[in-house]
Amino acid sequence: MPVFEVLSNAVAWLPWSAAAFARARAEGKPVLLSLTATWCESCQEMERTTYSDPSVATLINRRFVPIRVDVDRRPDIGERYGLGGWPTTAFLTGDGAVLGGGTFVPVDRMPAVLARVADAHVARADQAGQPAADLVEQPFGALRSAAELSAQVFSTFDEVNGGFGPAPKFPLIAPVQLALDLSRHGEDASCRRIVESTLDAMGWGGLYDEVDGGFFRFARTRDWQVPHSEKMLDVNAALLRLYLDAGAELGLARFTERAADVLRYVQTWLADPVDGGWWGSQRADARYYAATSVEDRRAHPAPAVGTVLYADSNAAMVSAALHAARTFEDDGLRDFALKSFERVLLACYKPGAGVAHAFDGHVGVRGLLADQFGMAAASLDAFDLTGNVVYEMMAEELAHYAVRTMWDDVGGGFFDRAADEPESAVGLMRQRLKPFAANCDLAGTLSRLAAASGEHEFAQLAERTLAAMAPLAPAQGPLAAHYLLAVRRAALR
Repeated sequence: MPVFEVLSNAVAWLPWSAAAFARARAEGKPVLLSLTATWCESCQEMERTTYSDPSVATLINRRFVPIRVDVDRRPDIGERYGLGGWPTTAFLTGDGAVLGGGTFVPVDRMPAVLARVADAHVARADQAGQPAADLVEQPFGALRSAAELSAQVFSTFDEVNGGFGPAPKFPLIAPVQLALDLSRHGEDASCRRIVESTLDAMGWGGLYDEVDGGFFRFARTRDWQVPHSEKMLDVNAALLRLYLDAGAELGLARFTERAADVLRYVQTWLADPVDGGWWGSQRADARYYAATSVEDRRAHPAPAVGTVLYADSNAAMVSAALHAARTFEDDGLRDFALKSFERVLLACYKPGAGVAHAFDGHVGVRGLLADQFGMAAASLDAFDLTGNVVYEMMAEELAHYAVRTMWDDVGGGFFDRAADEPESAVGLMRQRLKPFAANCDLAGTLSRLAAASGEHEFAQLAERTLAAMAPLAPAQGPLAAHYLLAVRRAALR
């Protein structure tokens, strides 16, 4: 199958580095930061049109220091500098402060935008070193009871179309999982309807590809139509797990069968059948997916698949695949999941330094929270299945690394990344965020670790993490479900 190609143009892109920003300061130029994703159609279009225009490239090279970042490889940069989606076109000072920007800039507008930013930067050079805005502070809400928070989570449920919120419609996992959990324990009779209507709407509507299988990333319309046609490993892993759980808990075979079809897609398109592991995404292609039969699609080249192994999404898929292997009594799938886990771990793990985010022959950035706890959770799933204590020990090692480098001893909870060395931290990268959903989810992994290892410290850290997230929960809308699920599961241990 085709893989991602790298488009070239005349812009002299630099990687994100302290040296690139030092050059901008030395030359008195602003930075043009281009945030892209290999699976993104709009990113590819801007590459083919705007950045490939000779006059645009010349203007960029002469008056800017251009930096290109793949947000899959550097989600921490994307989290801080993304301006509404991909591509992001951000203009920064030499110190990394945001001057302005947006998303897609067409070729006919770009010269005027570039000239305006460059001229303004010269005119206000004495202000270019102002510090970036503080992104660490988050709104705090009044503490609420679990019942009040649950009501808030479900207040955005779409009674007509299923799912949560207006367009664009994303497949939010945690609110549906919470509804399933409440339905399981008979606490709210309406929750079964929330689960069924949402999974039916997502699984048999425009968000699902009935030809090749697999879920698209999101839909542009409220009724799940007009999908953004990229397919992501992490999205499909999470939905595979959700449909398996719903099929089992509600006794509905159609959800289990849909989960089997998701698995078919992942194993056919994203799995490396020889060495194990799963690629992170398949590129969007509106023309290809407009064909609604296998025969029609054969007339077009299939959308390209990436060739990078991402630790966090592979960890999610390992856990989902092990769950599916138990459901379907599939020893081959179980063995492939364990093989995949060990491949990614071998490629990305470094003693004392946790797991790197990505591997494609070379390891990517280290010290990201999601990678450590994703792989720790997958380690515990492998331990539960095999009883091999080496897996449990790896989970402990990764958790200890995260505690050592990312734990906030003052406020509780974990930052999203380990701190850079002071001389290499630039702009907003000097500040560490404390992601709400990730902190709630990892509290469950810490509780599991406490039970498996006998180390009570992990249980205490889980409690302190949830205490730190409690005042943030009321401001999270349907994502407050992450907190409620974590609290409920902690109470059952």
